[in-house]
Amino acid sequence: MNTLPKYLLLLLAMTSLLLNVGCSTTPRAKPATVVDRSGGISPSATSEATPPGYYRVKSGDTLARIALDNGQSPRDIAQWNNLSNPNLIEVDDLILVRPPANSKMTVKSIPKTAGELPKTDAPKVDAAKETPKEIVAEPGIRLSWPAKGKVTDDFSEKTKGIDIAGKLGEPVTAASEGKVVYAGNSLRGYGNLVIIKHDNTYLTAYAHNRTLLVKEGDSVKKGQKIAEMGDTDATSVKLHFELRVNGKPVNPTPYIQ
Repeated sequence: MNTLPKYLLLLLAMTSLLLNVGCSTTPRAKPATVVDRSGGISPSATSEATPPGYYRVKSGDTLARIALDNGQSPRDIAQWNNLSNPNLIEVDDLILVRPPANSKMTVKSIPKTAGELPKTDAPKVDAAKETPKEIVAEPGIRLSWPAKGKVTDDFSEKTKGIDIAGKLGEPVTAASEGKVVYAGNSLRGYGNLVIIKHDNTYLTAYAHNRTLLVKEGDSVKKGQKIAEMGDTDATSVKLHFELRVNGKPVNPTPYIQ
């Protein structure tokens, strides 16, 4: 009579042990919980977020800043991206910052008659002869001093240009011939700014002016007065002068003669 209860007790004990082992191993078969701190963007999506030739808008960006950093005209970028209002760009927007393929074909076959659309079967022409002089790329560029005065701050990765001290109202002149692609004050830290595109490679920028004497779209000659020196967005009267090569700031001093 006492043997049966002992056997049942042993069987119950073994069953309980197996159940406990099964319960303890079940959680280990499940993957560990991973907390997504990427904002819902997978690594593959992040790496493919900005295709070649595009720029992804960041907080604080303006179209003028994007254009300057990519060596382009704000108006061109607005046209390439069909922006009816260049001031309405939002964070994470993809902005095309290189000419689309069809724009290159258009440049090569610009008709002489204003407003006439280029024909697809038009014969190829020499772009160097048909393109306006100010946007024909040269093997290099020779600059003149854009202002008279002492260089008070040399070029560095931080400054992106040089500072030339002067007096309020002194002339600021174009360092080379070209086309004004920006004249305004929407770039924080630059004050009243003029940007001149000299060809498909070179841009020069003239910052902190008191008065701007040119407007977007104007063609200027080397040495032409384009502004009056000032201290807008600066602590002293000076000209901040930059040279951009394909959008990248370089030391302008070796180019100045």
